[in-house]
Amino acid sequence: MTEKRKVEVFTAACPVCDELVSLVKRLACASCDVAILDMHDASVAARAGKLGVRSVPAVAIDGKLADCCAERGIDEAVLRAAGLGREA
Repeated sequence: MTEKRKVEVFTAACPVCDELVSLVKRLACASCDVAILDMHDASVAARAGKLGVRSVPAVAIDGKLADCCAERGIDEAVLRAAGLGREA
């Protein structure tokens, strides 16, 4: 059995967060295990801190923070390069 790629999306219920959630869901493949995580939850905020999340929205793929949401906005190419949408 193929292992699942763990995709964590850190959000705070903002319009940009919603845009990223939609993009991740659209790009996700059958081997992507996508979790949408609300930063208002203390355990989620703690997990985000361990991964180095400094702002939301943010995405971690297989425990590594993706550089997808820089000042220029959400970058689909960066998410794809990090493994989103590729079979594991």
